This record gives sequence, C-alpha cells and structure tokens, in this order.
Amino acid sequence: MSDLLDSAVRGFYRLIEIILVLCMSVMLVMVFGNVVLRLFFNTGIDLSEEMPRFAFVWMTFLGGIIGLHRRSHLGVDMVVQALPVLGRKVCWAISQVIMFICALFIFYGTWLQHDIIAGNASPVAQISMLWVYGVSYVTGAAIALICLSNLIRLVQGKVPDNELIDVHEEGLTEGLEAERDMKAQQMAGGAKP
Repeated sequence: MSDLLDSAVRGFYRLIEIILVLCMSVMLVMVFGNVVLRLFFNTGIDLSEEMPRFAFVWMTFLGGIIGLHRRSHLGVDMVVQALPVLGRKVCWAISQVIMFICALFIFYGTWLQHDIIAGNASPVAQISMLWVYGVSYVTGAAIALICLSNLIRLVQGKVPDNELIDVHEEGLTEGLEAERDMKAQQMAGGAKP
C-alpha cells in the first residue's frame, strides 16, 4: 500500500512538472510569435496576449507546490541554526502550522469566490475564469497536505535534523564538504611528521 501511495505522489509531482513545462512553452511560443507578427507583419494574435498571462498564473501557483515539496523556497536561517535541535523542531512545527493555515485560507477563499470566478469570462478567449484561478484549489489543497504530512512525520519522529532548516543555499553543501575535506587533509598532514 505504501509503494502505491509513494508512486501516486511521485506521479502527482511529475504531472505538475509537465504542466509547468507546458506553461513555459505556451508563454515562449505565443509571446515570441506575437512579437514577430507585430514587428514584421504589423499584426498580432489577440489570444497570445491573454494565454501567456494565464499560463504565468498557473506556473506561479503550481511552482509553489513544487518549491515546498523540494524545500527550495527562500528563507533566513540565521536564528534557527543557532538553536538546539528541540528549538529547531519547535520553529519548524510553527512554520508548518502557519503554512497549513495559509493554505486552508487559499482554498477557502477560492471556494468563497467560486461562483463569481466561474461567472466571469476572459475578454478574448471567453473561457470561464475558473480555469485560470481555479488552480488555487489545487495549490491550497496540496500545500495543506504537504504541511500536514510534515507535522505528522515530526510527531512520529521521522523528520531528520537536516530537514529542520528549510533554507538550502545553492552550492553550500559542496563548499562545506570541500572545507571539511581540506581540514581533514591538513590534520592528516600535520599528524604524519
């Protein structure tokens, strides 16, 4: 059962990544095509003004899910790093609870506005704006589930200490490992003579 759930979760994140690539492709093709048409033919496609904006909305909301899943959001960890492990766990739990509440507000706010959003049509494509802003249902639910899962793992003691700091600077791990190796070599070199 656990393997089935894990493969379903991996499939969900893979689907989101595919949708993000499609959104980026739509934005690139439509905006570039419209620029070429306006520059060389003094014309344009009205739809290519609207669809890239909608794709950008989807990319922003779905990218937030992937960012939380990969723990790649920006943050400041100066205070948290100075805390003992128990303090880090408390801070991590507080941040997960706050994100959980915010995700519920995103979902609930979309639900409150559902009829208004569904009743409005986009000016050019004439599609329901629910197809644009309805992505916040997915985002709110997914972020709430991720945070709830993290809190359950914390209570069960399955959160490793290195996960308690959500900030991971690019290249920092490699730099720290290189520094550690260099110090080990210096100590080994100094101990030989």
